[in-house]
Amino acid sequence: MALRLLLVDDHALLRQGLAELLGAVPEFDVLGTAASVEQGLQLVQDNPPDIVLLDWHLPGIDGSAGLMRCKEKLPDSLVIILTASEDQADLRQALAAGADGYVLKHAEPEQLVAQLRGCHKGSITLDPRMLESMDKPVTPEPAVVLPVELTEREQQTLLLIADGLSNKLIARELGISDGTVKIHVKHLLTKLNLHSRLELAAWAHRGGFLQAMQASLRRSE
Repeated sequence: MALRLLLVDDHALLRQGLAELLGAVPEFDVLGTAASVEQGLQLVQDNPPDIVLLDWHLPGIDGSAGLMRCKEKLPDSLVIILTASEDQADLRQALAAGADGYVLKHAEPEQLVAQLRGCHKGSITLDPRMLESMDKPVTPEPAVVLPVELTEREQQTLLLIADGLSNKLIARELGISDGTVKIHVKHLLTKLNLHSRLELAAWAHRGGFLQAMQASLRRSE
């Protein structure tokens, strides 16, 4: 079954180029393109997409508001932000508003296609350059302490989420069931007061928490 896509961007040339690029991929079905959130929602009201590719900076609407509007009207659709902004503040706002991915417009076409496929399968969809910038701790203190108590298995799960693995691959890596992974993910979201796997990955990459969890797991071995 084809992966149904909706493209929302106010630049006509970009919309057309993306539609041609993604429409040429056999497993993709571009349902339509729109210059605004409301226009896009009208296009797919009777045929919801699997993924919405949404420009972060649309005229007349805040990026977070546009994202939340899509989430409200298309609760079963994944929403990936496609933007030229590498600003960490924009990324944090998108994550807080529930984005399922954050991809830069100057990504290579093959990379974008792979990210769309991966997102639909449950992998983290975040541009590598954004991950690299988050790898730099916000504070330089050598001893970073996790702000909440996570079990050993929760830490292992979170490290693999931060590496971009889907639930199925995490289950295989840890030798547990997919259902057990989902329980660990649910507990992580609750304990860290986050809303998505992408937020979990971003949280892990900020502030040196990856290193803190790795050190904790080494001590428990």
